[in-house]
Amino acid sequence: MFDLPVDTKQARKEYARFRKTLLQLGMTMMQFSVYAKALPSEEGADHLATIVHMALPPKGEVRILKVTDHQFGKMEVFTGRKRAEVDEIPEQIGLF
Repeated sequence: MFDLPVDTKQARKEYARFRKTLLQLGMTMMQFSVYAKALPSEEGADHLATIVHMALPPKGEVRILKVTDHQFGKMEVFTGRKRAEVDEIPEQIGLF
């Protein structure tokens, strides 16, 4: 989750670069400024957090929240006053 300034041309450029980095890392936008990625282990999450940390712009705030697939599956989503379908819990590892 992030909140980055976009008040100057340079800040907007840094925002766009950071967002592009998140997408290149395979993250999915859940809401504006909220991105998610399913990983098979806590070590993988820690590694991804390190990469995100290296890509941080000089200003703004970024928070990383790690949840288990079980916790993700218990998420409630509402669109207006109606309950929406929850995204499927992503498979962590797929073998061919």
